[in-house]
Amino acid sequence: MPADPGPTVISSGSGHIVLQSGNPAPFPRDAGQVLLPLARAAIAAELGFGGAAREDQPWLRQHGACFITLMRDEKLRGCVGTLRPHRPLADDVKANAVAAAFRDPRFTPLAAEEFAAVAVEISVLSVLQPMSFSDEPDALRQLRAGVDGVVFEYGHHTSTFLPQVWEDFKEPSDFLAHLKYKAGLPPDFWDKEVRLSRYTVFKWRESDLT
Repeated sequence: MPADPGPTVISSGSGHIVLQSGNPAPFPRDAGQVLLPLARAAIAAELGFGGAAREDQPWLRQHGACFITLMRDEKLRGCVGTLRPHRPLADDVKANAVAAAFRDPRFTPLAAEEFAAVAVEISVLSVLQPMSFSDEPDALRQLRAGVDGVVFEYGHHTSTFLPQVWEDFKEPSDFLAHLKYKAGLPPDFWDKEVRLSRYTVFKWRESDLT
């Protein structure tokens, strides 16, 4: 069965991101300079610190899906996101930033004294691309290490890993095994009803702005 190539990101010299299809992404190449302060301001407001970030760019009103990741001392401090666009990107960024800081069930809510110590990272997702495969080995052959984010679905079991997770699991077999475990299934589980989708991300970190 032929591999599904999925979306590939190409950066243009015009200051805008261009997809393989030639269509521009709905936000500029330097969107992180707007999105990261927007995420941090949302967390600050929740802590009662006040502050605001600019929201006057028209592209912020386009529907988009993102993940907000918080790091402290190089360790994960929270990560919450949206897989499919269903609201303006600005609203998705703010809601997911607050959720990553205060509602990730793996962590206690962010304390005020931690605010300055956490680093914010934002990943804006491409459209999900359903994968077509005959069996698990076929699916593994199609995965692109370091490029693909993957959504695993089986019945009510669902999980996803951003492309950044390839830093921890270099081999596609390890990546998928941990994805199944995250979904609440044994690492060696497989069934013909398993569904996989993949996506790429446009990623910015606060360290990119310094």
